[in-house]
Parts: sequence; structure tokens; C-alpha cells
Amino acid sequence: MTSMLRLRMSAKDAHYGGNLVDGAHMVHLFGDVATELLIKCDGDEGLFCAYDNVEFLAPVYAGDYIEAYGEIEKIGNTSRTMKFEARKVIVSRPDISASAADVLAEPVVVCRAHGTCVTPKDCQRNKIEK
Repeated sequence: MTSMLRLRMSAKDAHYGGNLVDGAHMVHLFGDVATELLIKCDGDEGLFCAYDNVEFLAPVYAGDYIEAYGEIEKIGNTSRTMKFEARKVIVSRPDISASAADVLAEPVVVCRAHGTCVTPKDCQRNKIEK
């Protein structure tokens, strides 16, 4: 089971000088992806318990477009183990003009993560095969 969100990083997402977006923003996107995965899987938003790994691999700037992707790897009794990846697919080009941007021939992986979510048994509305 997979989920993907695509959105543009705006000037309000920039947290540091040079319009750099903080890595925590990618983790926030992974939380939204996890919520959709849990709704698809269980019919409930569930709860995010822990990340066991987060890697920040490339910078993200205001104006960049990011695809946040997630996949359920393992389904336990109440736990759902997931992996996540954020990919830059369009890059802002302020060096050309304030509104210039390029579609990347190949996405750039900017962040990867792995974590566990839980949907309490009494909140699981969908029958799932493990």
C-alpha cells in the first residue's frame, strides 16, 4: 500500500537564510503521508509512534516541488511499519528570475525515513490481510 503527496514549498516554508526549508518540514510531510496510509489500511488516522531512522540528503528551497512518498512495509496486530522518501521534482531558479523553475529529468531524493505507526485494535474498521 502506497501514498504520495506533491506540493510546492512556499516562502513561508523557508526557515533559514537563502530560502532554505528546514528538514523538519519533510518529516511533517511524512506524517501526512502516514495518516493517509493508515486511513487506507484501517479506516482510521491512527498514531505515529516513532521514527527509527531519518536521513536528510539534499537541500530544499522555497519554490521547489516535493513529492512525499510512503509505503507500508509490514502490518502487525496494531503496528504498521512504513518507509518514506521525499523527492524534489521541480527546482526553483531564482538565478534566472524570481519566477523561473525547471522540471528535473530525474527526481532528487532529499530525505528518507523509516518509522512505526499504531492503529488501536478497536479503531481498525477495515479487514486486512497480514
